[in-house]
Amino acid sequence: MVVPGDTRKMLSTAKRIVVKIGTRSITDKSSKLDPEKVGKFVSDTMALRSLGIEVIVVSSGAIGAGVGRLNLNGRPEKMPALQAAAAVGQGILMQVYSKYFGEYQQPVAQILLTAEDFRNRRRYINFKNMLTGLMKWGVVPIVNENDSIALEEIKMGDNDILSANVAIGADADLLVILSDVKGIYMDYVNKSKRGKLINTVEKHTQVVTHVKSRGFGGMLTKVVSAKMATDKGIPVVVAGSAENMVLERIVEGKEVGTIFLPRKRK
Repeated sequence: MVVPGDTRKMLSTAKRIVVKIGTRSITDKSSKLDPEKVGKFVSDTMALRSLGIEVIVVSSGAIGAGVGRLNLNGRPEKMPALQAAAAVGQGILMQVYSKYFGEYQQPVAQILLTAEDFRNRRRYINFKNMLTGLMKWGVVPIVNENDSIALEEIKMGDNDILSANVAIGADADLLVILSDVKGIYMDYVNKSKRGKLINTVEKHTQVVTHVKSRGFGGMLTKVVSAKMATDKGIPVVVAGSAENMVLERIVEGKEVGTIFLPRKRK
């Protein structure tokens, strides 16, 4: 039997954390960047930095930034328009992050990746070496899928999968996936039918059978991402971005969101 309090004690030893932030967690109802949400996320991230923890951010939101800059009525539906919005929004997203992190004198760096960066050994090694340099300099990397050219990634919300690959490549101690819901729910259908929050996912927990949502950025991709990371010995926490001091409370071992236990020790 897993005792929840004991389960989460491992998180307090994390020295390098990958934090993935979803689109809805930094945009408003019209799909435009929300300054208040971005500010909160940066504040939560800097709470970890103040503890001496290295943080790598995997951020969605480029399309939302493009929607805002172009004054569109909402998120486009057709793929060429999504790509165009992402192309416009990438630079704006980084400007916003640079502004808010700059208030803490925290340098940031943009990293745009594709699946090929993880498949090609030479490019993968270059990625790992570059991360090592950024960590040495105390920089917070802001990683995103290159949405302006990656068709399937935009369609499937693959930044969840990207975050798992980044966590593995960075040899992270913890992956945190922040969403607009508080964790993984048993028999989740939608926000009005969430079911029961699953506190802990162990090796034999049949969590996929409880996840009904398979939409863009849905729960299924988070479960798949968690399996990828935990298979490599990295614990994963899926939590709500709106929670008060969410990242700090996670590393304190508090009962926040859903924790996926690593299937082997690193």
